[in-house]
Amino acid sequence: MSTATVQAISLWHTIRFPLIALLVLIFIVRWLSLKHRHIGIDESEASSVPKEKEKKKSTTINETKIASILAEKAAQTRLPSYPPSAISAVELGEQVATTRAAREEYTPYRRKQSGLTERVTASPLKLKPSPKRILGSKSMRRQQHSVGVDFDAVQPLIFFASRTASTAQFAETLAGSLFKEADSVYPTFAIPTPSNEADIAALNSRILPAKVLDLEEIELEDYFLSLPNVDGVRVKYVYILLLPSYDPPEESPCFAFLDYLEDTENDFRVDTGILTSLGGFTVFGFGDTSEWGNAKFCRDAIVADKWLGRLTGGVRGLDSRRIFPLGTGDVNPAAEISVEERLREWKGGVEEAVREFAWTGLLIGRRGAVESEDEDDTFEKGQVEAENMVDLEDLGKSKDVEALIEEDEVSGGENALLSIDFTTAGERALKANEPKEMVPNGGATYTALTKQGYTIVGSHSGVKLCRWTKSALRGRGSCYKFSFYGIRSHLCMETTPSLSCSNKCIFCWRHGTNPVGTSWRWRIDEPEDIFTGVVEGHYRKIKMMRGVPGIRADRFQEAFKIRHCALSLVGEPIFYPHINRFLHYLHASHISSFLVCNAQHPEQLAALDHVTQLYVSIDASDRASLKRIDRPLHRDFWERFQKCLDILREHRTRQRTVFRLTLVKGFNIDDEVTGYADLVERGLPCFVEVKGVTFCGTTTAAGAGLTMDNVPFWPEVQDFVERLSVELAKRGLVYGMAAEHAHSCCALLASEEFKNAKTGKWHTLIDYEKFFELLESGKEFGPLDYVGDATPDWAGWGKGGFNPEDERVFTKGKNRKKNQEAYHAAQKMEQGTREDGGGCG
Repeated sequence: MSTATVQAISLWHTIRFPLIALLVLIFIVRWLSLKHRHIGIDESEASSVPKEKEKKKSTTINETKIASILAEKAAQTRLPSYPPSAISAVELGEQVATTRAAREEYTPYRRKQSGLTERVTASPLKLKPSPKRILGSKSMRRQQHSVGVDFDAVQPLIFFASRTASTAQFAETLAGSLFKEADSVYPTFAIPTPSNEADIAALNSRILPAKVLDLEEIELEDYFLSLPNVDGVRVKYVYILLLPSYDPPEESPCFAFLDYLEDTENDFRVDTGILTSLGGFTVFGFGDTSEWGNAKFCRDAIVADKWLGRLTGGVRGLDSRRIFPLGTGDVNPAAEISVEERLREWKGGVEEAVREFAWTGLLIGRRGAVESEDEDDTFEKGQVEAENMVDLEDLGKSKDVEALIEEDEVSGGENALLSIDFTTAGERALKANEPKEMVPNGGATYTALTKQGYTIVGSHSGVKLCRWTKSALRGRGSCYKFSFYGIRSHLCMETTPSLSCSNKCIFCWRHGTNPVGTSWRWRIDEPEDIFTGVVEGHYRKIKMMRGVPGIRADRFQEAFKIRHCALSLVGEPIFYPHINRFLHYLHASHISSFLVCNAQHPEQLAALDHVTQLYVSIDASDRASLKRIDRPLHRDFWERFQKCLDILREHRTRQRTVFRLTLVKGFNIDDEVTGYADLVERGLPCFVEVKGVTFCGTTTAAGAGLTMDNVPFWPEVQDFVERLSVELAKRGLVYGMAAEHAHSCCALLASEEFKNAKTGKWHTLIDYEKFFELLESGKEFGPLDYVGDATPDWAGWGKGGFNPEDERVFTKGKNRKKNQEAYHAAQKMEQGTREDGGGCG
């Protein structure tokens, strides 16, 4: 043991007893002091009464002083007086001080005593209530609105800017006629559709008279930085702007207004979406086509619409408060449609939108609808099994189906006389007394299709908004049917009366979510109900486009007058047992019919009545390729296919027939030109459409080996069309390259019968009014009896086929900005835009 350790032990033995005695003494002193404090507590409380009174007095003085200061501040700022006039500031200060002292005296508190906690309770103090204050205004009785309405009235405000007083006159005229008419923008069809659910007269009572304001005479901050308030009434404002355009921009009466909107949007001190509480806004622009081209036409209105969209809904305006699309009018006296007529049509759409907002409290269409080619693959394998669908490849694995077929064949049962429906796998479904619904509401198929943007009508029909409809509404071009046949996409409805199909094509963009089958074994809906449902569903989807940036008001209103119906959405339209009755309702409403079939139902094809144009999908030229690409469910699919071609040849004199070839690189392009020529020779269609496949990236396509490498480029499609034309000429079949639409990667071969021998021009367009006239006459007629005008020059072979009235927008590719600039430069050179100044309004 070391020396230091020995010394420490010796020191501890020396001081340990004195240290213990000191600790005991400290404990005794502490205990005595606590006991003495407890005994003298009553004496200390008695001696503290005078001090408590002084404290109350001081508190009363402080509270009184504070209340007086608040009253002076309220009077200076013209705010409601505080305290109320019925009680003076001194009295209020005394009440506050008394209440606070009473709360301190009677509120339960905790007190420590000998290490224990004791809770002291007392009854609360009952204060004398102050005099009741009665306000001079009577509260308004809340009106009964539909769900979502949190306001009492809608106040339209019409803003205008003008140099020559013409725009001011338009504004006054608009204010005097707004909501004075009860007309609707919806047309009348063969069967009425419930487009308007609310009483127009009742809705107009919720809309206050419009007020007219000059943008140069008002304080812009009062309307475009914050919204005006109305005492006692909950009002939602709708801004209606009438703006002319001038060149140069500095001379425009809208210059200061547009500059203010831009500064407000870019000011970091102003919150994003500062006008989101606005009920809605819409803009109408006045321009003169004789002064400038499309690039400057109604420029000020377009700019104002853009900035208001951002101020009411974010950077890109996706959630803006745009209640109706931008409208434009041409003040040029030589214009095809006068500015007064354009304004009147636009006014009708604005009235419809404001009435709907007053009824629902919602802005319909603040986001775009789902497009046909922008679908997600959300249908999983487990969902397919939930619907008891059996693929053709898996048929051999279904022992229930095999046993049932064998039993019926032996016993001669009822099911032996019917074709087997491959969408059902169990004996219970096949022997059910009542047919089931094809797409039951709430089922996996229903959920998958609605998620892709379909509106399911009844139990087996559907309608969907085509992406070309959305493009046409924004002035960005129509599909190839406009270049070939004169169909404007925003007037076209894409629908089908049968969601079931007998093929499972590898390139189908419907992702295999629709039912499949070889015979109709479901409940049948009436064609009247289907027609009403699809028209109403289409209109609802069009209304959803109302707030999308760039929607043209004139085309938006025209879209509520359906003139064409593409029966090609999904499934097999000709599969529907009452297809002829459904076509009757379309034609009775003067809606043309473009029906597409897959050449697997010869009986239904032979019984088909007149259609405007009949398509047959030709996806392969031989049996092996057809089985590989279309994956048909019928065992005798090739025989059915050939029989349908023979029927088309027989009906060639009474129907416009079209072969539609879908080219898939690596599947049906390289060595099948001769085979396709054989099929054309057998069916002798009026037209042959050749289109490159659209890749959708589905799991079904991937399993079949389909990738982006199988999508042909436009030059490859052109080369195929030229080789096919040469091959047909060798057989004595005269088909010429009549039109093209490069944007859709689609070309058209037409029979020489549709070419004017004198002018040398193709006439692939359709005279739709003549078609309905011939149909209603009851006489037999053929495809040459309703040939329309000549095919536009811009749609001819080698011209691209893009409508010059629309604007080409490049949204994809690494060179999209460069291509867009080159396109605008070419358009400017072609139009010869004037650089001299001008204006209107």
